Amino acid sequence: MPEEKKEEEKEKMKKEFEEMTKETEEKEKQKKKGKKKAKRSKKYGMLVKSKKKEAIARAVVKTGNGKITINKRSIEFIEPEYVKELILEPVKLAGDALKEVDIKINVKSGGFMGQAVAARSAIAKAIVEYTNDKKLKEQMIKYDRLLIVDDHRRVEPKKPLGKKARKKRQSSKR
Repeated sequence: MPEEKKEEEKEKMKKEFEEMTKETEEKEKQKKKGKKKAKRSKKYGMLVKSKKKEAIARAVVKTGNGKITINKRSIEFIEPEYVKELILEPVKLAGDALKEVDIKINVKSGGFMGQAVAARSAIAKAIVEYTNDKKLKEQMIKYDRLLIVDDHRRVEPKKPLGKKARKKRQSSKR
């Protein structure tokens, strides 16, 4: 008799433990659902950031009619021509996805080419985030990985006793 009671108690304990674990799992799932980040709506705009060397580009994507502005200037006024073509590469890859989107880009610091590459990357990231299309993202990565992934390389700092980071005065042996 006492052994049967022990077995029954063990079974009750197991059932109680299983119920408690189920309850805690459900509570955790509800907490996770509540903690999801709310993306900014397409109406108010989505913010995207990109870097290249010292240049930092921030792009805001809103619903609109296909205008792209860089530092409050239309993209048509960008010179030289090859830089403008470089910046517009993600637009050509996206195709019709840009007809209902306005992109405003603010670029600062760095040289003109670093700014151009950062703006190009910001446009590509903005289009991908707005459309939320995996095929478009893969297509851009196949074309050029730096469209979606920032270039992490930075200039090495200058060391003492040298003109640059690694350049030193040549020593004479004789």
